[in-house]
Amino acid sequence: MAKRPQPSNTSQPDSRAQSSVGVHATAMVDARAKVHPSCKIGPYCVIGPEVELGEGCHLVSHVTIEGPTKIGSDNGFFPFCSIGMAPQDITYAGEPTRLEIGDHNEIREFVTINRGTVKGGGVTRVGSHTLVMAYTHIAHDCVIGDHVILANAATLGGHITVGEWAVVGALCPVHHFVRIGAHSFIGGGTTITRDVLPFSKTAAARDTHAYGLNAVGLERRGFSKERIRKIHHAYKLLLASKLNTSQALERMKSEPDRGEDVDMLIRFIEASERGVIK
Repeated sequence: MAKRPQPSNTSQPDSRAQSSVGVHATAMVDARAKVHPSCKIGPYCVIGPEVELGEGCHLVSHVTIEGPTKIGSDNGFFPFCSIGMAPQDITYAGEPTRLEIGDHNEIREFVTINRGTVKGGGVTRVGSHTLVMAYTHIAHDCVIGDHVILANAATLGGHITVGEWAVVGALCPVHHFVRIGAHSFIGGGTTITRDVLPFSKTAAARDTHAYGLNAVGLERRGFSKERIRKIHHAYKLLLASKLNTSQALERMKSEPDRGEDVDMLIRFIEASERGVIK
């Protein structure tokens, strides 16, 4: 087995960085880190080399960030979260993989987000305007879209894609390589081993089936009644008719006024390698 890489040495604070940034006296910022002067670095935080922190980021306390990691603007990091650490993958041998995080995210207590692996493309990505709640784990090579909510102790294996505006409930383990569709809602405590349909509601309380359309969520996001009606019609074909998945897809394709949302649903199902939860 390859020798495990050692954590970067961040024991030497950068006095130049601390003099120009709001850095607490107990924090340690590596000389090779790039920290915007408007950032606030709280007590006992550790920022390693090859970390970039954009404008207006706030590390409350006891936050550890290793690189290569690039973080955008106005992100909040709460105590004891570990960001940009090496992937938990036995094939990883210290290659220079990355983590990229967008803007306006809230990363709560004890969250762990790992860098990518070479075999997975080398990058883990988190979008913008996300809420990552306490004890959540985002493993290597995941791609998290904008406006996503990952509730407490959601556990994402490697290579997972989460579409925009999706909500993953508390205590949900998600199998690696699964795709979670945009605008979907997963109830707390649900084990996810197959792809989650866009716009759907899925829960363990319903024997881990998609049990309808996330209509309330779509209304809150400004979907018109006509858009919701078309998606609802597609879901009736998928979930409530006597058609199998292939037959339902052919029926949807035959309808000329199905709309872009239904087209996205069709593409999602056709691209599935693990199968979809119905």
